[in-house]
Amino acid sequence: MVKEKIIEKKYQLYERIDETKDVIIVKFKPENGQPLNFTPGMFIMISGIDETGKVREARAFSIASDPLSPILELYAVKEHPLLGVMHRTFFLDAKINSTFIVKGPYGQFVFDINNDKKVLLIAGGTGVAPFMSFLKHMDATSSNIDVVLMYSVRFPTDIIRKDEIKEFEKKLNLKTIITVTRPQPNDNWNGLTGHIDSNMIKTQCTDFLERKVYICGPLAFVKAMQDSLSSLGAKKENVKADIWG
Repeated sequence: MVKEKIIEKKYQLYERIDETKDVIIVKFKPENGQPLNFTPGMFIMISGIDETGKVREARAFSIASDPLSPILELYAVKEHPLLGVMHRTFFLDAKINSTFIVKGPYGQFVFDINNDKKVLLIAGGTGVAPFMSFLKHMDATSSNIDVVLMYSVRFPTDIIRKDEIKEFEKKLNLKTIITVTRPQPNDNWNGLTGHIDSNMIKTQCTDFLERKVYICGPLAFVKAMQDSLSSLGAKKENVKADIWG
């Protein structure tokens, strides 16, 4: 697999979308018109520049856009706890057309679109980002990989890019399994509920042992998925994981 060269580029904030109660989608255009080269699944380090020209501390984000697109798309949690303090993402207050420094790409969590025939994607929350990059690239390259997406969210309103996922179900013959872990009486949710576990995997994706498995989400989520797959007999070499949070 080709290893992408790590470079540093300037990008301008192009669009900010209030996607869910907790997540925003941010899109950037390369300042010189030349986008970053990356493989679906990889991540970048991005930092803003304050009013004095000082570069702020960089943050890591999985790339959600197609490598063939000039637009860089990221999913960001609006606020998150860190050492007992709530931290607000700098994207919320950044002005449209403001400049950011992007460095990358990084990571070994990459998809082998030329050799993977059947895959199972297991995502928790914003961990769906690299999978969206993969699906977009499949669409752009007319790939015929057999894909199942298992996606865990707290509430139905937490589903990121719901309409886009529905489009991929039609265009890519994608099978999507979404489960809600904290269903409420007024949600009108008729789908699966509860955390993804070994029973859900084997009943909702019966041929999982035939598939390359990719997992992305917070540490506890990834560890639980790895344990579930191991208990079901999945080979370690067929499971790749990326941890966030």
